[in-house]
Amino acid sequence: MSLDGVIDAPTWTFDYGFDLRMGEAIAAVTARSRAILPGRNVVSGSLTTATWSNSTIIGPYGAAAIRGLKGEVDGDLYVSGSGTLVRALLADGLVDELHLFVYPLTRGSAPRLFPDALSSKLSFVGSEAYDNGVVYLVYRPQA
Repeated sequence: MSLDGVIDAPTWTFDYGFDLRMGEAIAAVTARSRAILPGRNVVSGSLTTATWSNSTIIGPYGAAAIRGLKGEVDGDLYVSGSGTLVRALLADGLVDELHLFVYPLTRGSAPRLFPDALSSKLSFVGSEAYDNGVVYLVYRPQA
């Protein structure tokens, strides 16, 4: 995301390259994960057939369905590519940690991870700075 929280189609990240240590940070997070919730918008409300191996369709977003999945999975859930889903999970208290790669630029008016209506208190867990100017931040929502 950009310094001002923009998460739209991040083609603007290409100018910064990809530091190998960023890949190591992503690998560490995904290694603990036993389920991935991918998607550009939300957990699918339209798909009826899973085309990826080892996939399950849980249907449209519902806090109860996500809580159930969290209870079934022996490990972490990882969300990739869906600001809409992350915002819903935050609003429903279902996020354990936020892992953010913040790029050193501002984008102005565009979709943001944290809209005006979403208010969350977070506790700092850790950070790492990379030679390309990107900062990796980890936070946990406060109870």
